[in-house]
Amino acid sequence: MPDGPAFEFLAALIASSVIAAALLGLVAVSGIWGKRKITAAFTDRIAVNRHGPFGLLIIVADAVRLLSKELIVPEGVDRPAWDIAPIVMAGSALLGFAVIPMGNGLHIADPEVGLAYVFAVASIASVGLVMAGYSSNNKYSLLGGLRAVAQNLAYEIPLILTAASVVIFAGTLRMSGIVEAQATTLFSVAGIGIPSWYAFVNPFAFVLFMAANLAEVGRNPFDIPEAPTEIVGGWQTEYSSVYFVLCYLSEFIHIFLGGAIIATIFLGGPAGPVLPGVVWFVIKMGAVYLFTQWARSAVPRVRIDQLIEIGWKGMLVLSIANLVLTAVIVGITV
Repeated sequence: MPDGPAFEFLAALIASSVIAAALLGLVAVSGIWGKRKITAAFTDRIAVNRHGPFGLLIIVADAVRLLSKELIVPEGVDRPAWDIAPIVMAGSALLGFAVIPMGNGLHIADPEVGLAYVFAVASIASVGLVMAGYSSNNKYSLLGGLRAVAQNLAYEIPLILTAASVVIFAGTLRMSGIVEAQATTLFSVAGIGIPSWYAFVNPFAFVLFMAANLAEVGRNPFDIPEAPTEIVGGWQTEYSSVYFVLCYLSEFIHIFLGGAIIATIFLGGPAGPVLPGVVWFVIKMGAVYLFTQWARSAVPRVRIDQLIEIGWKGMLVLSIANLVLTAVIVGITV
């Protein structure tokens, strides 16, 4: 087979294009059609059912509707920052998938610091939120941007500390190494082996990470940066047409990136019986997506002061306690 830097670059480009296309297709189905259907099921409604079989053609209708709308640029915006912000937010989430193992050998890269890389590129979205908020020349947008920064700071630290407890168990930051560390059997019940997924090994850390992830992706009760009943639409108030599509797209890509991280570090990644690994990975990622939509429909929004207090006084303390306890347990057992 051909070898060399040029071939590796071409292979990486093709692989990244395929993964990006698959993700965008998944986001289109889940964000436009699935979100409506899931919310309708929770609120005893029917949702879309007129456009094609099961209403699936609403995806095409909405895409044409949004992309054909006029792009309205308000007076006084900081145009370069206002233009770049949606691209920064969507791009940061797509970059995170570069090191996620989606199947046996199915990942673009597998660096030693894979988990640190994912958190680093995902946090770039906070910069995009700030850019969108201050550049829009709108007080509601500015408030949404400031709320987003305050929320991300309050919950990203507990998120990383909780992930660090998984690193202590696995002994590596490499994403494939974390998956391999969960490949053994934890214990058996009636002849059925329970895998040593870190969701079973350390369920407290799993719950903490799931809660912090809700805050990072802006789902109830932590959708404060957008809060339509208080600040219209927050940081994205002044965006329309293709820019609004990018903002909406970035929101759902980040939800799936959060699901991909949870599937990888707590649910064994692509591991599973009978079905191919990539199918199990999508199922696990989809389960996290369903949880976020359940939270959106069932959990009431908290106030901004309550949100910050939960993050700094609750989640941070619990994540530090979990990290210390994990270190003690691993130190005693090794």
